[in-house]
Amino acid sequence: MTLRRKISISAASVFSAILALACIIIYTTSAQYREDEFVKRLEDKALTTAKLLLEVKEVDKQLLKLIDQNSINKLFDEKILVFDDGFDLIYSSLDDARINWSSKDLAVLRKDPFFYRKEGLNEVVGVYYSYEDRDYFAIISAEDKYGNRKLEFLLYVLIITFLAGTVLVWLLTLFLVKTLLSPLSRFNEQIVRITGSKLNHRILESGNSDEMDTLTRTFNSMIGRIEQAFDTQKEFTANASHELRTPLTRIAFQIEGMLQNFEHKPEVKEYLVNIKSDIHHLSDIINSLLLLSKLEKEAEKLDFENVRIDEIIFMAYENLRKTNPEYELNFEIKEVDGAELILETKGIKSILQIAISNLLKNAFQYSSDHKSKVTIIHGQQSVEVLLENNGPILTNQEQKRLFESFMRGANSRKSTGYGLGLRMSKRILDFHEAALTYETEGADINRFRIRFKI
Repeated sequence: MTLRRKISISAASVFSAILALACIIIYTTSAQYREDEFVKRLEDKALTTAKLLLEVKEVDKQLLKLIDQNSINKLFDEKILVFDDGFDLIYSSLDDARINWSSKDLAVLRKDPFFYRKEGLNEVVGVYYSYEDRDYFAIISAEDKYGNRKLEFLLYVLIITFLAGTVLVWLLTLFLVKTLLSPLSRFNEQIVRITGSKLNHRILESGNSDEMDTLTRTFNSMIGRIEQAFDTQKEFTANASHELRTPLTRIAFQIEGMLQNFEHKPEVKEYLVNIKSDIHHLSDIINSLLLLSKLEKEAEKLDFENVRIDEIIFMAYENLRKTNPEYELNFEIKEVDGAELILETKGIKSILQIAISNLLKNAFQYSSDHKSKVTIIHGQQSVEVLLENNGPILTNQEQKRLFESFMRGANSRKSTGYGLGLRMSKRILDFHEAALTYETEGADINRFRIRFKI
């Protein structure tokens, strides 16, 4: 998961949780307020009824019922019961409504002057009233129809507000995070352009004096130090290789002279031949290091041109045949339906030939039958070259280090080499923006896959 997505999800989730919490608090607070207000209304109505019944002599039961029925403060499904201290019912507001009560309720009111409970949709309140040293108890029941409807409407509003707010918060968060992190995206795009051969590339500073600008300056400073270290290493490699070539050439000429101009014992002659072979090996290593150093140093100065991939393969194969006449190569071209047959790519012919030669030589050296197969697969936007041979495959650990310098696998013990050929081929193909990978098929087929852009 990307950092942008993590920040967006985290921020939007926090805002959504806060919004949900706010909606819950609003709803629960409103519900509690409705309940408290309605209970207070019930209590006031019960006490008012008890006072009118007991204290106002002009108001009898019938008149009180009439007042209850026509009161502007009449509650929905309202019912009032008034009891004396003997728990006898002395007043009932309506005959068609019903309150579930018991003597226990009145006993509770004798000890505690108030109780409250819910019975279905109705809410029941009991109050204690004292008049002329006698105890009276009033129980009132009603449904807060309008209050519940308002509370239900509030719930719908809060749900819609939460859903709409959540969608809006998520969209705004995604937009804001994308906008705020856009400098980081541009920073990443520019970093990708920096390669081992393009260490002189620098990230453009925004000039805003923010954290991204500080990061850009720090990164450019780091790249500058890395470039300086690379240049020092390349210069040392080039100078050391040049200095080593001269004494090695002299030693090679001297040994060649000794072999041609003097008679030696067989064992001495064998030593001299081995020394000559080792000197040639060292010379080849130095030449390889010089070529790699030149490619790294002058990569941006090289001019690319259109080259035919099949011609490079044939030329590399013919050069190998001069020293290895037993080498056999099977060649095949596969064309994808609908794709125009174009076997050209942008590159430098002489350098690409070195890369292909190293791969063909590797396939020859490590094949069990001195044969290899080259298949060119032409696609819509790329050309793939598959180079296969029969022989022992590499282990997983060896495959991970296959393109490192001086790396040689367990299957190379009986063959000469320095472990630089594949490394050189990889660097050359990287310069040409071509992908080189190794894969296996079965227990004895090694395959190198090269993907050229067209």
